[in-house]
Amino acid sequence: MTTPPKTKLRESGLDRAIDILECLHQAGEPLSIADIAQRLDAPRSTIYNIVNRFIRSDILEDYGPRGRIFFGRAVHFYAADYLRRNDLMRRAREEVDRLAREVGETFEFCTLQGNKYTIAYVRTGARMFRISSEVGVRLPIPWTASGRLLLAGMTREEIIDLIPPEDFVLPDGRRIGVDDFCREVIAAGSVGYATTSGLIDGLTQCLAAPIRDTTGKAMATLCAVVTIDRTPEEVQALLSRLRASADRLSLAALPSAAE
Repeated sequence: MTTPPKTKLRESGLDRAIDILECLHQAGEPLSIADIAQRLDAPRSTIYNIVNRFIRSDILEDYGPRGRIFFGRAVHFYAADYLRRNDLMRRAREEVDRLAREVGETFEFCTLQGNKYTIAYVRTGARMFRISSEVGVRLPIPWTASGRLLLAGMTREEIIDLIPPEDFVLPDGRRIGVDDFCREVIAAGSVGYATTSGLIDGLTQCLAAPIRDTTGKAMATLCAVVTIDRTPEEVQALLSRLRASADRLSLAALPSAAE
């Protein structure tokens, strides 16, 4: 019997460790080792060894008497380092806070994580009817206005390869046509903004503007989530503010602006 090379074993162990962290992130709550092993279809002994190593490093911690584990204090410190050194994230948080404070609506800073739209930062507005979101929430790309901007420049084949077929089905069972979605992606890239209405629920609409990298490609977005009854004039005014803020962040993302 041939023994696998040590490099392959290390890669396998690293992949499994990442899978564990991703599993906890997706769950959003503490899990037992048995739960993780079941979700990953992995040997419990393997999960046990990796989890114990993470616990010794404070990457994971024990939560409660039932042997459940979740992210530990070291993850908080790693995240603080990231926020301190990532200029775009710092500026985006400031811009989202300012917009929510001045306009009173819910604003988000969003990006792609793998093949999902992800909320990187959010500030809920102060209006009586509040629309709440959470940092780290991942949604199917076709459900969002931001997704249409973040895929701008991709071919139809690239879009189909990226998005799972089930992600074109909305929460109420309606299906977004692939060709319709691709046309909306092209249109959003052309006009420099995107709007969607009544996709995730029947009460809200989403407005998004691209934050561009040095090549002009959308690497993130600023997004406003508002009630569906806003007038066209109010929507246009919000879009103008959103696009101006996104343009400022695009300039901030340039290497020369961060020096």
